[in-house]
Amino acid sequence: MSTTQISPTTSGDAPVVYEVTQLTPNERFARWARELGWRHLVGLLMIPIVLLPILFALSMSLKGPTASLNGVGDQRMFTAFDLSTYEMLFTETVFPRWALNSLIICGITAIGTVLMGSAAAYAFSRFRFAGRRGGLTALLIVQMFPQMLAFVAIFLLVRSLGEVYPFLGENNHVALIAIYLGGALGSNAFLMYGFFNTVPRELDEAAKIDGASHAQIFWTIILRLVLPILTVVGLLSFVGTYGDFIIAKVLMTQENNYTIAVGLYQWATRPLVTPWAQFAAGAVIAAIPVIILFMFLQKYIVSGLTAGSVKG
Repeated sequence: MSTTQISPTTSGDAPVVYEVTQLTPNERFARWARELGWRHLVGLLMIPIVLLPILFALSMSLKGPTASLNGVGDQRMFTAFDLSTYEMLFTETVFPRWALNSLIICGITAIGTVLMGSAAAYAFSRFRFAGRRGGLTALLIVQMFPQMLAFVAIFLLVRSLGEVYPFLGENNHVALIAIYLGGALGSNAFLMYGFFNTVPRELDEAAKIDGASHAQIFWTIILRLVLPILTVVGLLSFVGTYGDFIIAKVLMTQENNYTIAVGLYQWATRPLVTPWAQFAAGAVIAAIPVIILFMFLQKYIVSGLTAGSVKG
């Protein structure tokens, strides 16, 4: 340990003394292990846990259309390399239709969720009106109850609406999108509200002085500044609806209208012969859009989730 003394300043203040401690290599390693090393250890332990299901599905999809899980040898990974399952997936099954249905439904739902959530968050952040605090509390409470708890009521409502408006009935993607958007405000608007509060109000006031309306401020100024949270909400909405099964299964009963989640479930639950190779290949293909989205939007994810906690 060494001590360095700095001479007093001209104002007569007491001298400032700094103690500089020289750590040994063992002490530096112990400090690194205590502060950061355990995180690397946890990450290394989680890698095989996360990769094992993915590798198993990929291996099963490469064993050919006749692959099964009945024998002990059939569970060994990467014992064959046959791409015919993927070719058959796109030429002899309705999987491409399922994938298109999922992309359309999830894309429209994500865009609608972003627009609805951002409009609600802007109103709660910038306007002062009666019931504002109660509305925020209601949004926070609503998100505690997932839509799947009300799937029976949703089914009865859709059946009744379908008798009057066929496009809102069963086996209609418009009805499914409307249901997804009906539960879109909840946590999304509350999450956006915290981010909108980080945008200085002086920008709004300067725009109003120049004659801008609230709509112009919202579309041309605010939305550009809150792009990270819009990206995060859109991504979460896409992933959530992409993997939804309960509501889609209740409303979609015709095979051509299935989403990927419902279609793969139908394959995995066939009573006599289960096409495990097709199921695995479909699962691998279904994961690609989500992976691509995360890769291209990862720079917005951390900033979008953390910046809203700065100013509530």
